[in-house]
Amino acid sequence: MKILPHLFENNHQWSSRMTREDPTFFQKLTRQQTPEYLWIGCTDSRVPANEIVGLLPGEIFVHRNVANLVVHSDMNCLSVIQYAVEVLKTKHIIVCGHYGCGGVKAAMDNRAHGLIDNWLGHIRDIYRKRREELAAVTDEDERMDRLCELNVAEQVVNVGNTTPVQEAWKRGQPLILHGWIYSIANGLLKDLGFSVSSQQELKQLEAD
Repeated sequence: MKILPHLFENNHQWSSRMTREDPTFFQKLTRQQTPEYLWIGCTDSRVPANEIVGLLPGEIFVHRNVANLVVHSDMNCLSVIQYAVEVLKTKHIIVCGHYGCGGVKAAMDNRAHGLIDNWLGHIRDIYRKRREELAAVTDEDERMDRLCELNVAEQVVNVGNTTPVQEAWKRGQPLILHGWIYSIANGLLKDLGFSVSSQQELKQLEAD
């Protein structure tokens, strides 16, 4: 007896639909994985990476964690970045946060949440660094959304300072970092207005 039979049924329906739409779909997937994009996003189940950008499985390489953080002691994330850059030759790394992020909200509310507080400390560091700017935002929801944006910018900087990215730029490999944010309320992405393709551009983002 299968556990969660409705999910297996959904899987069969999805497989049949994909085969009807493209009889060679699964054959193509098994041959190679050469996505141009690495997506670093939040684990929130309402933010399915490939769907919101209209890409199929195999067209985007995905890493997700709570609040889309890039922490230099997180070997999981660093391994994903290295594999994407050095093996897949990914051309774009997108850090995508989302408004109303539960991780960002938890980091702001000054309550104990258990083990995850060790992870959320990275967001609290951003809050302390940008305290003056955030204090000027009087609406609480708008302040949280602004911290979501600042968190994305900080994580792009962190991506840029990883060894695989630094080495790629040194050897002239084309690689652009992007900071985006997603609105669950309307399903739309927002480009936060910077793209980083060199150490010089990274330094400028760090200074902003």
